[in-house]
Amino acid sequence: MTQLAKKRPEFRNIHAFKDLPSYRWPLAALVSGMHRISGLILFLLLPFIIWLFDKSVSSEISFGSFTAAFTTGIGFVPAWFVKLVVLALIWSYLHHLAAGVRHLVLDVTHKTTKDFGRHSAAATLVFSIMLTVILGAKLFGLY
Repeated sequence: MTQLAKKRPEFRNIHAFKDLPSYRWPLAALVSGMHRISGLILFLLLPFIIWLFDKSVSSEISFGSFTAAFTTGIGFVPAWFVKLVVLALIWSYLHHLAAGVRHLVLDVTHKTTKDFGRHSAAATLVFSIMLTVILGAKLFGLY
């Protein structure tokens, strides 16, 4: 007589607000989700990015208004909020770039083991957060 393997639980109807917050996400899943979120942030703020680029390269006068956005703000929006939005853009770009390179490496090398996925996800997070902190310190005038 052979014993049957213990059956794993099946989840057919997952309630997003009740079940997902208690679910323990693996690091690779978090990085993949953050890759999607950073891409969405970049897409939604694309008009602001284009405006920033246009103001920074059009003329000396427009460059002055570009730099004034970081010191005095834009209309009713204070300068600290503009800096926070730009910091979010910096993180989004750096994380999206690092996670995209990670996905390319996984696709090209076929290293789809759990261990490599966990280590590459950790390296992606450390790289993007560390560079965001460095550039954020420069943005807020700490050096």
